[in-house]
Amino acid sequence: AARGLGIGSKLVEECLRFARAAGYTEMTLWTNSVLEQARRIYQRTGFTLIGEEAHHSFGADLVGQHWSRKL
Repeated sequence: AARGLGIGSKLVEECLRFARAAGYTEMTLWTNSVLEQARRIYQRTGFTLIGEEAHHSFGADLVGQHWSRKL
C-alpha cells in the first residue's frame, strides 16, 4: 500500500542528510539487481554502480550490487 508514495526516496535523502551532518564524505550501499525500484532511487540521488557479484541468498541466485556516491 505504501508503494509509489515517495517513502523510499525520502528515506534515502534522510540518510544522505544525516551522513553529511555527521561529517561523512562518501556513502556506499549494497543491494540486489532485482530490486529495480530501489536502484532507480539510488541513481536519481547520485549513486553510481561500482561493482557486482553473484551470490545465493533468500533461496535464490542473485546479483549483489555495490553503489557509491560522494557527499
